[in-house]
Amino acid sequence: MIHGTTHSSGAADAVSTRSIFGAPCWVSLSSRDLDATQDFYTAVLGWRWRTARLGDRFRTALADGTPVAGIAEAATVWQMAVAWTPYFAVADADVAVGRVRERGGTVAVGPISFPPGRAALLADRDGARFGVWQGQLVTEWEAWRQAAPTFITLHTRDAFAATIFYGEVLDWASGLPGCCEVEYAADQVLLRSQGDIVARIESGSVEAPPDPSVRPHWQVHFAVADVGPCVQSAGKHGGSVLHEGEHEAVLRDPDGAQFTVTSRRRR
Repeated sequence: MIHGTTHSSGAADAVSTRSIFGAPCWVSLSSRDLDATQDFYTAVLGWRWRTARLGDRFRTALADGTPVAGIAEAATVWQMAVAWTPYFAVADADVAVGRVRERGGTVAVGPISFPPGRAALLADRDGARFGVWQGQLVTEWEAWRQAAPTFITLHTRDAFAATIFYGEVLDWASGLPGCCEVEYAADQVLLRSQGDIVARIESGSVEAPPDPSVRPHWQVHFAVADVGPCVQSAGKHGGSVLHEGEHEAVLRDPDGAQFTVTSRRRR
């Protein structure tokens, strides 16, 4: 969930999901052991940490002082899978949850109130897990957006069908002022917010038939200066390497959460 703090000068200075609705607004990891998870990501990605306003079971990761992601020791409490999850901004969490149900998706948790907002953990029709957040965003969210330390890609069986599902749930390409726009490329769908690419949806060629071998999931990518040291550190600290290339590697932390590190110059 979004678990930073609001600006000290008050809610008037905080960014609201109403102004950037439909766009990815945060990524969060559910953890069984907060301290162990924190140690792993500090070693692999060099993150520093601060306690979030929701209490000791919530932490915000920082890279060079910029918020990157959140970790919540919630997997055991809520019987959640350990996984990295993207959250999308919505004007009304109840409306978004209702749309997910109407379109054949599932609701795992929520909406639950987490002042200063409300969150729900969901899955699309094919089982890809994502969240929605209504309310004020993490402190320094604009710095998070401008630095772009994370980005997300949906790997799914049918990019076109998935885009329709998320578009109807999150008001993509709806014509509403400030909505996200959708661009169909040769082999993927691009989601743009305020002109910037903020997410990708892939299933091979958009015109190709659905691929039954793909297990749909949102993949969270972290931009790093050098992929090699991240790969080495992951192995040394109990993680595993699922795929390694010159500019990108897919890693798994000791609890099984999968993520990707990508060279900033290839972002």
